[in-house]
Amino acid sequence: MEKKIVINYNDKQTRVALLENGRAAEIYMERPIQQRMIGNIYKGKVENVLPGMQAAFVNIGEGKNAFFYVGDVPYTGEEEKNEKKVPIQRRLQVKEEVLVQVMKESFGSKGARLTGHITLPGRYLVLMPSLNYVGVSRRIQAPQERERLKKEMEALRPPDIGVIVRTAAEGAPISSLKRDLRYLLRLWDDVRNLYEKEKAPALLFRDEELIYRVVRDFFNESVRELIIDHEKEYLKVLKIVAGLSPKLKNRVTCYHDSEPIFERYGVEEEIEQALGRLVWLKCGGYLVFDETEALTAIDVNTGKYTGRKNLEETILKTNLEAATEIARQIRLRDIGGMIIVDIIDMNKLEHRQQVLERLKQGMGLDRTKNQVLGFTSLGLIEITRKRVTQGLSAIMQQPCSYCHGKGRVLLPEMVSDKVERELKKILHRREIEAVLVETNSEVAALLIGSGGTYLKKLEAQTGKNIFIRGSDSMHVEKYNILMSGSLQEVARHALPVEEGGLYRVTVEEPHFSQPGHGIARLDGYVLDIEDGAELVGEEVQVVIKEAARTFARAVVWKKEFSQDQF
Repeated sequence: MEKKIVINYNDKQTRVALLENGRAAEIYMERPIQQRMIGNIYKGKVENVLPGMQAAFVNIGEGKNAFFYVGDVPYTGEEEKNEKKVPIQRRLQVKEEVLVQVMKESFGSKGARLTGHITLPGRYLVLMPSLNYVGVSRRIQAPQERERLKKEMEALRPPDIGVIVRTAAEGAPISSLKRDLRYLLRLWDDVRNLYEKEKAPALLFRDEELIYRVVRDFFNESVRELIIDHEKEYLKVLKIVAGLSPKLKNRVTCYHDSEPIFERYGVEEEIEQALGRLVWLKCGGYLVFDETEALTAIDVNTGKYTGRKNLEETILKTNLEAATEIARQIRLRDIGGMIIVDIIDMNKLEHRQQVLERLKQGMGLDRTKNQVLGFTSLGLIEITRKRVTQGLSAIMQQPCSYCHGKGRVLLPEMVSDKVERELKKILHRREIEAVLVETNSEVAALLIGSGGTYLKKLEAQTGKNIFIRGSDSMHVEKYNILMSGSLQEVARHALPVEEGGLYRVTVEEPHFSQPGHGIARLDGYVLDIEDGAELVGEEVQVVIKEAARTFARAVVWKKEFSQDQF
């Protein structure tokens, strides 16, 4: 199987796609302001102990208290080790300080889940300070190599420190294992020292940023190429690879083409499809995905496929193709928890077994722990997959305000990114000076940025003049390119106000940096009103003193004003 890693980087977010045989199999996203919590180590304070749930809630300083189950609390003494079950109230006390690590992100109304069994991942090893054994990844299958790695790590590790040998360690020399172990032990010492110094709640350790984690965890001999579209980050990747696996440096490529990298490799299309309910199969059949907080239901339909020979062959072919695509979509969408698959009914036992084996093969490629449990008495296939992070839909979508939460729409941030990419693509081809774009007001604000910073940057990148018009009535996912042409012509149509013009508006809020001024809006266009701070909530008539690209200066109209003043 040919594997590639494709990385799209900009100031707003990092996106990574793992491609298998040319198609996206896994997607990872990270924004600077929305860093993940998994792997973070905290000094927490126990807020509540709930004997009925055999759990505690711990304040880790992240807003919502985290869940700490009794089975994840390490034993601390010989007496407790000899007891089979120790109640939570004997393990933890309110206001007690604890060393914990996030093992699951918060999801919906649920807080993050914690464990007291700390793990620190390296390139070749995972350090487990609270345990005392050596494990070897199940993906390393050669008996001799497993035995070699186990013996070497038994000799290298300190007493009472556990180690898991990762898949990347297969064939690695002992010098690399030693170097990785020394690094992880230093990291553990830093965590312990901080624990003694800091006052709870406190963050003691945060895992590396997404690009580093991808290189550390995914980039190995099985990956043919890593492609990244940012020169500065490309140089960083080369430096990381030089430290972790120098022989892979020649597989790192910097992407310079004008076509966006995710479009070039078909990832944008895959993301769009993964956010929808319907997925078409090549044979003409289709899948329907319905995700809830408790479980995900997947329905298989023959659709437009009618087959060539008989009904059984048609059903078998559709179900086999569906099994392959279901496994890929589960990984792509990062679906966790209980998954129920309703395949098309089959009479022959051998056909049912073929479909089940195909599904197991596909799920076998998944690094996240999962289990294909088989058929229920009703002919449904049960799958369980460990829920570690929020799925793709939770990361990219929000409850729809247009249908009162019954559906989902893209976040304004995602729409602004999409509009930005579309503008770059269009403006690269067109011989024009300026363009006028209409979007939802929230999206317009993101495209413009504070003080017009993002808009100026976008104009510098495209070499064009871009006018953004916001509309409160426009659907958050919709946008229109209203006109393009010369700068003078577009500018004349772009501004919703003109200097000296009178307009009736409602003062919405005080100006954040101009004391005494107020803010009003006309279709998302900002009006800075002098002496308007005391008029918040009132409807007033204003006259425009000066109109700029993204805002206008105005004053409240008074009868004594003459038109000549403006």
